Amino acid sequence: MKFKGFLKDVGGASRVTKARLAAFENASDKPVKVDPIAEVAKQWHPGKVELKLVDIIDSCKTAKSFRFVRSDGEKLPFFYAGQYVVLDFEIGKSTVSRPYSISSAPYQAREKNGYLEITVRRAKADGFISDYMLDKAKVGDTFMALIGNGQFYYECLRDAKHVVALAGGVGITPFVSMAREVAAGKLPIDLTILYGSVAEDDIVLKEELDKVEGKNVHVVHVLSGDNPDWKGEKGFLSADVIKKYSAKDTTYFICGPQVMYGFVREELKKLKVPERRVRFEVFGQARDISRYEGFPASAKDKTFKIKVLRGLKEDVIPAKATESLVTALERAGIRIETGCRSGECGFCRTKVLEGNVFVCPENDGRRGADKDFNYFHACSTYPLSDATIKIPIL
Repeated sequence: MKFKGFLKDVGGASRVTKARLAAFENASDKPVKVDPIAEVAKQWHPGKVELKLVDIIDSCKTAKSFRFVRSDGEKLPFFYAGQYVVLDFEIGKSTVSRPYSISSAPYQAREKNGYLEITVRRAKADGFISDYMLDKAKVGDTFMALIGNGQFYYECLRDAKHVVALAGGVGITPFVSMAREVAAGKLPIDLTILYGSVAEDDIVLKEELDKVEGKNVHVVHVLSGDNPDWKGEKGFLSADVIKKYSAKDTTYFICGPQVMYGFVREELKKLKVPERRVRFEVFGQARDISRYEGFPASAKDKTFKIKVLRGLKEDVIPAKATESLVTALERAGIRIETGCRSGECGFCRTKVLEGNVFVCPENDGRRGADKDFNYFHACSTYPLSDATIKIPIL
């Protein structure tokens, strides 16, 4: 260590302070009307923007891709490969929001005629929004959208250069975005996608995956159904399959149906993968909250009265114990801002003033202070009694 250099580094803070004070003394007394940094930030993160649907593309027999551009012709907001967009839907008297992973790549949004795509598959249960998109959405429709949400993206300071993506069903969408970005030379990683499907003719975005496979992108399809002519991997995303395609130092990204999450967690434990090398996409709302430990069986079939306070306005709505507060509010036509719908982002942060509630243990993304002061994320909170809640005014 050089002693003079060490003192120079230690004294750096005081030099910076003096320089700042000198800059203040010499600054003009005229008000600054334009902040260039703020202008750049507004261009990259403008908040909600209006998107226009310009194309609908078949992605497999049960899914379609929807391509959007900005209605005002401006550039799309910045996002990372793996993030999601929140779309607002005006259905009847209600405005509801849904998050969708972006399946197009960031570089495709930044091109001259930039666009953004999502891919929607018909849900087996409680899929009225997916049904709406697949059956009623048409070219020319417009939607308000918040683009660039979530933490499910590659970060070079945290993640290994070799990434194994474990996908199931429509959970392939964020990995198609990553694969497109890698294939275009915009994301410097080695990406291996292990993609679990039931049948070959129902692989979502298979043509797009075929196009990008090559240098630094490797796609392995794993089929679990009865496919006698299939020559590739069969079964599930087991520890043996995962190990076969992993490097010595690998980061694992997982996205798929909820049942897959628990299975893959156990398989990665068998391989002794450290938690810092495992990244899960947001879980989504629990399919059956009553199966979680701590949820009282006596409440399963009950419906409660929820008093909803918004400023001076007061409403009383019914809410089933097995549906989240967000679902109950939307069913009653009461607008509440949502983002991830997985208890992570905090858009639907709500204060419970009276009553008992249950929080899904998979989705409790609250800060410690919120837990202390009785705040909850309404998308992951379920009533266990009559209650009074306070939500933001929109």
